[in-house]
Amino acid sequence: MKYVFAAIIAGSLFAGCSGPSADVAPAGEPAHEAAAPSEAVPAAFDYASVFGQDDRPAADYEQYEVRKSQQVLAFTGVAPGMTVVDLEAGGGVYTELFSRVVGDEGKVYMQNPAAFDAFLGDSVATRVDGRLSNVVKLKSNFDDLSAVPDGSADRVTWLLGPHELWYTPEGAEPGALGDPDAAFAEIARVTRPDGQFIVLDHMAPVGAPATTGGDTHRIDKAIVIALAETHGFRLAEESDLLANAEDDRTINVFDPSVRRKTDRFLLRFEKTPAPDL
Repeated sequence: MKYVFAAIIAGSLFAGCSGPSADVAPAGEPAHEAAAPSEAVPAAFDYASVFGQDDRPAADYEQYEVRKSQQVLAFTGVAPGMTVVDLEAGGGVYTELFSRVVGDEGKVYMQNPAAFDAFLGDSVATRVDGRLSNVVKLKSNFDDLSAVPDGSADRVTWLLGPHELWYTPEGAEPGALGDPDAAFAEIARVTRPDGQFIVLDHMAPVGAPATTGGDTHRIDKAIVIALAETHGFRLAEESDLLANAEDDRTINVFDPSVRRKTDRFLLRFEKTPAPDL
């Protein structure tokens, strides 16, 4: 179990599979009605510009292709000057990219639970300290984003992470990483009225219970959609960029037969306006 926990934490480590980008649900599962692509997503930023060779950890470059990081980054719509909350940032592969996109006028909150400390070691400090001046390190459970002001985030991202809400680290009590409803309530609280929430995770079989997150480290996207909608978001766009029809969704994501090749869903939610009173 310690190996599994380490692999989970490593920045929500790896991605990679075949399939062209499209805004449709993978075949063979119930469709969720999504709105047309958001006009709020900036299209002019040159995302390729933040992938050049520089002083970032060399291992990042080994992951970009496998993660399809440039396409995922473009899907997030992060743009210069934005405030981004990067949930479960791990060692910060995407934190680095967000930092470089938002620039000096923007801010990135790099969040990890304290339970990740032993594995992460000094990787967060090495990446951020003295390098990324627009990044704020945030050590908290997923249901405690109290360091982030209300309505301040243009984007909240959770890449390969929501299933963790049902994962119990060795020696911890169930729910140690945060309560699901409270976590999504916090995401809604920190997101600005016209902000967006981007989710990427390993797909479980349709109808699988949420507890699958603690077993195979997967989750049925319907659970994420329901939680998001309950807390004031609407599904605006869905991409099959990281879908893989050859993955039957039942195998532990760290099994060598599917590792870095799992079927993953990628969703964009928009925060719905509060009703007029």
